Amino acid sequence: RLSPPDSLRPHTYAALISLLAATGLRISEALTLTLADITSEGLLIRKTKFQKTRLVPLHDTAVAGLDQYLRHRQRLQPRGDWVFVSTRGHQLAYRDVHAVFRILVAAAHLHAAGTRAPSLHGLRHTFAVRALEASPTGRQRIGYAMRALATYLGHVSIASTYWYLEATPELLVDVAVTGEHFVSGGQP
Repeated sequence: RLSPPDSLRPHTYAALISLLAATGLRISEALTLTLADITSEGLLIRKTKFQKTRLVPLHDTAVAGLDQYLRHRQRLQPRGDWVFVSTRGHQLAYRDVHAVFRILVAAAHLHAAGTRAPSLHGLRHTFAVRALEASPTGRQRIGYAMRALATYLGHVSIASTYWYLEATPELLVDVAVTGEHFVSGGQP
């Protein structure tokens, strides 16, 4: 519903927000993506928070969504090297994306009274929790999944990844099983 409806703008925001949710990218990483950063193996993230480069593989559905957006982009705004562009072909600015996201959250009535409004960075946190929930169970496997998730998210240390997590019923099952095993005389 973003205006103008016949422009690239609605497609840009749909693709950007979807990509953030599907990959856990930082908003700054998504906004600095260039067309050359899209490879057959995934997204080449060059300008990270810690000045490292990493490759972020994409699920087939994310590839399809990004391809669909790029076809719209080519048809409606073929100028510029940035993946996500304004209607004038310029790189999107964070402040503009943040303002549009707040408008979309309000229009969708996603903010309940007394709670924090959803945020762009919250998509990254949700991605991290969902990725860990989908990992194999078992203490050692969770450890491997945490290391892989930290690398995928571009964290320098695994401790940074812990801050992204929250207790969910799915994650607490393994904690309960491990605790019960330990209390029953087993090793943690």
